[in-house]
Amino acid sequence: MDQRAQVLLKTLIERYIADGQPVGSRTLSRASGLELSAATIRNVMSDLEDMGLITSPHTSAGRVPTPRGYRLFVDTMLTARPVSAAVELEQSFKTQLATVEPQKVIVQAAQLLSNLSHFVGVVMSPRRNTAFRHIEFLRLSEQRILVILVDSSGDVQNRIILSDQHYTQSHLVEAANYLNAHYSGLSFEQVGAQLRGEVEHLRGEIVALMQAAVAVGSQAAAEQQDHVVISGQQQLLKVDDLSSDLASLRRLFDLFEQKSYLLKLLDISARAEGVRIYIGGENGVVPFEELSIITSPYEVDGQVVGTLGVVGPTRMAYDRMIQIVDITAKLVGNALSQR
Repeated sequence: MDQRAQVLLKTLIERYIADGQPVGSRTLSRASGLELSAATIRNVMSDLEDMGLITSPHTSAGRVPTPRGYRLFVDTMLTARPVSAAVELEQSFKTQLATVEPQKVIVQAAQLLSNLSHFVGVVMSPRRNTAFRHIEFLRLSEQRILVILVDSSGDVQNRIILSDQHYTQSHLVEAANYLNAHYSGLSFEQVGAQLRGEVEHLRGEIVALMQAAVAVGSQAAAEQQDHVVISGQQQLLKVDDLSSDLASLRRLFDLFEQKSYLLKLLDISARAEGVRIYIGGENGVVPFEELSIITSPYEVDGQVVGTLGVVGPTRMAYDRMIQIVDITAKLVGNALSQR
């Protein structure tokens, strides 16, 4: 692609992002600053369409970008400009995020992302160390045993074990003491693996109790992991590019309802450095051609523990979204590192 075509493509995408209307040759002639005839512009537009970078809606003579066109724009033409009033923005973030508990930091961050972008804010809760610090058993009835789990952060979880076997209080104390003495500081997956190699040295009823404890402990740890907070889904109802197709909008809301796909995407993003941009339908990462997702990992005490981002239409101000996501990731990391 020559320089002239690049300028026209960049101008077309910027105009379409700003106005939301297909861009015609007259608009391009005025906005691009190039002294080209309408016929020349139309020829370049035809070439860009043949390359799959723009397309022409049936109802208009103008062109709009394709996901491939957006990708080229983001990768080679985008100049990130500072968000207006960035200093005030950071101060606002710090004020709101510094005065709340860790989980509320995540909720607040999702709301801020949505409010600033006018799209959907998503934040994966920080991955936690699943090692347990202490475990106790309390007999509630002949078949119900309360398992009290204390993790490495000091958080307490209670779970119920249902068992046909009768356990005395001495059984419960013996099992808890053994687990605390030999496995404290390990994850329940590690405990389960080591326990399998030691069963012959332990009494059968104690082994069964400890294996049940490992099962509920693993479940409790899993419930604390891979949690995503979503804010602002209703913002998408205001986006003409998305709200005009009710079937697509319904599928999109199903995406937020199930959360598993978002978690998978955010998990992939956590392994990358810096801000990542996923544009509609490419490589199967984003399931909708009309959708783009901008993400960034955030760190706590120098370690990547989660990811956050903005979900919106492909027609978005990418330079602004990049800045919003990048600033939020840094401030969330700072807020959580201070706890």
